[in-house]
Amino acid sequence: MSEMVYGPGATLRGEPILPRWWSSVDKLVIASVLLLFGVGLLLGLAASPPLAAKNGLAPFHYVARQAFFGSVACAMMIITSMMSPLLVRRLGVIGFILTFASLVALPFFGTDFGKGAMRWYSLGFAAFQPSEFIKPGFVVFSAWLLSASSEIFGPPGKRLSFLLAVMLAAMLAMQPDFGQASLILASWGVMYFVAGAPIALMIVMALMVLGAGTLAYQNSEHFARRIDGFMNPDIDPTTQLGYAANAIQEGGLFGVGVGGGTVKWSLPDAHTDFIIAVAAEEYGLVLVLFVILLFLIITVRSLFRLIRERDPFTRLAGTGIAALFGMQAIINLGVAVRLLPAKGMTLPFVSYGGSSLIAAGIGLGMLLAFTRTRPQGEIADIMRSRRA
Repeated sequence: MSEMVYGPGATLRGEPILPRWWSSVDKLVIASVLLLFGVGLLLGLAASPPLAAKNGLAPFHYVARQAFFGSVACAMMIITSMMSPLLVRRLGVIGFILTFASLVALPFFGTDFGKGAMRWYSLGFAAFQPSEFIKPGFVVFSAWLLSASSEIFGPPGKRLSFLLAVMLAAMLAMQPDFGQASLILASWGVMYFVAGAPIALMIVMALMVLGAGTLAYQNSEHFARRIDGFMNPDIDPTTQLGYAANAIQEGGLFGVGVGGGTVKWSLPDAHTDFIIAVAAEEYGLVLVLFVILLFLIITVRSLFRLIRERDPFTRLAGTGIAALFGMQAIINLGVAVRLLPAKGMTLPFVSYGGSSLIAAGIGLGMLLAFTRTRPQGEIADIMRSRRA
């Protein structure tokens, strides 16, 4: 549709793919992602040996696995970023259908690994978490529906994407995984707003989410326990939040020194959900601010590049993935400093986790593909020329 209205963008044929990719991709975002991965390995060297010792494994067992999965994630990111938006859309839709099917089958064939939430498939050598992979696929599929709804005789994409988001969030909440459910709804809300949703409708949706949260609090012991712990003004020092808060306070500006932290021996999730507490204790506020800066560069810079994009699908899908990436970081960091209830969510490219790393690599590869510079007119220039 966009090509019918604006005309096809020019392409450079015959040029080798690598030079064309390198000249058009956002190199600063790639560098920021690699730096995040490097910080994750650095923190893994500090946070994972206690868990390895507890499980009778080599001291750097988890660091080696993180390096392997992270390398696969970086390779997937680069490969995906070389694709055209059309190919990314096709693969994203196929990936969403497959991961949605695996999410449906999760209650029958999945496992909770003793954590009380049915979120994983055990593969023996590793675990597969469908909710991590379904997020970028959902964003691409929803962006396709939203953009198609604006076409003449197009499908009711806004209503279909809304129903899909609600159904998917409900399935995740039943695991229970309220963190991923909130990410799905929030990313869809951002795309819907960018697609032109009225403010009144967004307020109604926010009230619906509040009502759903109240219902979950009244009927889910898991959800109520986390909300009560968050609302309690006194922090139990023997809980994860208590250990994390104490570690952040002890770290100060420059930290207690490499290897001098103690929170990694107390927190069971020091290498995953609370990795930033290890960073704050051993390296101080300086490293924490550096990590936040890297997330800001990736998210904000991508959004600014998407402003210039004239294709509705590319603009919506890129915005959704950028929002997804940024909001996941905000939730993880907010939980660590007790600004948000505990959610059990990893910090992208920093926390340990094979599914999280590879899914983040695929998602950021899609974002890089959407934000590549392409020969096309600015939206403002096109609108001015049309009015003239």
